[in-house]
Amino acid sequence: MLSAKSLFQEILDNDEAFRLFCSIAASGESQGGWENARIAALVPESERALAPKITRHGADEDKHGRIFNALLKKRGLEPVDVPADTDYTMLLERHGIGLAHEKLRADQPLTVRDVITYLAHSRVTEQRAAEQMAMLLKYFADHPDLGRAVRMISADEDNHLAYSHEELLRYAAAGHGPYIRRTLRECAHAEIRVHRDVSLAVMARMGRILGWSRARSALLAAGIHAMYAAERAAGWRRMVSLRAPERRDALGGPAPAAPEVA
Repeated sequence: MLSAKSLFQEILDNDEAFRLFCSIAASGESQGGWENARIAALVPESERALAPKITRHGADEDKHGRIFNALLKKRGLEPVDVPADTDYTMLLERHGIGLAHEKLRADQPLTVRDVITYLAHSRVTEQRAAEQMAMLLKYFADHPDLGRAVRMISADEDNHLAYSHEELLRYAAAGHGPYIRRTLRECAHAEIRVHRDVSLAVMARMGRILGWSRARSALLAAGIHAMYAAERAAGWRRMVSLRAPERRDALGGPAPAAPEVA
């Protein structure tokens, strides 16, 4: 079978495949934690009320990285270096999506437009993250090893998506609508290309680890290309719409205490 559940079950059952999966996930989450921490530190004075929410966003991402590393540790596995062509976060940065790391490493305050750029990047990438975690939640919420991690991370991603919607709507009401729409569209089109490329790279490596046949690998690659075509045609629009979330002030207040060991 080539269902998402069966494919992920194969990865879960194989130490080397699971090691690569968790290493990629942990690296991306940790990178997101660093980015959010720097953005919170550099928010302009006029937007300082947003800094605690950005800080919490970053703390959640750091927590997710620790969760994936804990899953590895529980199986007696060590992280592996993340191949460059599977590094989703860094590839987005190289495509000019979000705020450049050079800017984040400097000590100059960000502008309001920089903050909006960050929020647009979050709105698009958190859509992807929320959808992926919803898929894992559907199939593995009750898994004895993975379940608690999936439930926790999925709830956080839903909060991050709600937060980005709410803040972008606030900026749109303040007159930044045209810039928000343009930035969201640019980010969405770049994200679907990067997601396709990373998916192909990850599946190629998983295929080698798991011994997939050429026919099976080709079928999976065709599926990834078909998904990209659908997203390029119209699917990207789900990443750029803005609506008031049911969960208001999702990142307001301190992060709730929760165990981080999966």
